[in-house]
Amino acid sequence: MATQNPWRINRDRARSWLVSGGIHAILIAGAVFMLFPFLWMILGSLKTYNEATTAGFFPREWHFENYPEAIVVMNFSKQCAYDAGNPLDIFDKCLLLRYFANTIFIGMVAVLGVLTTGVLAAYAFARLNFPGRDLVFIILLATLMIPGELTLIPNFVLMVQFPTPESVIATAFKLDPDAQIKNWIDTYWALTIPWIATVFSIFLFRQFFKTIPNELFDAAVMDGATHLRFLWSVVLPLSKPALITSALLTFLGSWNALIWPLLVTNSPQMRPIQVGLAQFITEAGTQVQLLMAGATMTIIPIMIMYLILQKWFVEGIASVGIRG
Repeated sequence: MATQNPWRINRDRARSWLVSGGIHAILIAGAVFMLFPFLWMILGSLKTYNEATTAGFFPREWHFENYPEAIVVMNFSKQCAYDAGNPLDIFDKCLLLRYFANTIFIGMVAVLGVLTTGVLAAYAFARLNFPGRDLVFIILLATLMIPGELTLIPNFVLMVQFPTPESVIATAFKLDPDAQIKNWIDTYWALTIPWIATVFSIFLFRQFFKTIPNELFDAAVMDGATHLRFLWSVVLPLSKPALITSALLTFLGSWNALIWPLLVTNSPQMRPIQVGLAQFITEAGTQVQLLMAGATMTIIPIMIMYLILQKWFVEGIASVGIRG
C-alpha cells in the first residue's frame, strides 16, 4: 500500500490555510469598510459642532449631552414632559416618541399588507394555471424598472382626490353637523395604503413557493384540502425565511422613507422619524453633531431587529432564484 508524501500533505494544508486566510482577510476588510460610516456617525454624535465638521476621527472630549439636546431640538426646542395622570399625552409632549410610534405603526401596517397581498398573488402565479399568467407576471416584473420618483406626482394627485373613509361615513350618515369630506393628505391612509403591495415581495414569494414539491399539493388535494388550506397549512410554514426576509426589507424601507412622508404630511404629529431628523437642517446650516445623534438613535431599533432575524434573512435571500 503506497504511503502519502508528507511534503505534499503539508503543501496542501499550507495552501488551504493560505486560501482560507485570504478569504477571511477580504471579508474582514469588507466588514470594516461597511462599518466605518456607522462608527463615524456614532463618534461624530459625541463631538462639538467644530469637531464634527473639521476635526479627526475620534472626539477630543466626549459630549454625551448631544443626545438629550437632539431630543429637545426634535421637540421644537421644548423639554419632553410626562404627566402621570395622562400617560398617553407623552406622545404629544415628546415628539421623538411620536415619531417612533408613527414609524412603527406605518411599518407594521406596510408589513402586514405586503405579506397578505404578496402571498396571495405569488401563490396564484406559482400554483394556479390561468390564461396569460406568465405574461401578467412579466409585465409585473417590468414595473420594477420604473423609478419610484416617477410615481410620486401621480400618487400625490390620487391622495388629494381620495376621500377618507371616516369623513365619508360622517358626512353620509350626518354623524357630525360640521363634518366635511377630507382627502388623504396628512393622514395615515396616505402613509400606509400606497405601500401595502410590492412587486419584489411577489417575486420573492413566487420563487420560494415554486421550490415546494408538487407531491405535497397532490397529497393535500387527495385529503380534500383546497388551495387556501394548502397555502395556510403547508406553504406558509415552509416559507418562513421568505416571509421574514420580505417583512424585514419592507419594515426597513418604511423606516427609512423620507420623500413620500415629507410630501403627504403637514403636521409634526403625523410624521415618521426620518422626517423628524430634517429639523436639524435649518437655513442657518446643519447641526451635524445633533443630526448624527438623532440618526444614531433611529438606527438602534433596526440593528436590534436585524440581529434577531438575520438567520432567516440570509436563508431567505439565498433561496431566491434557486429554482423556477
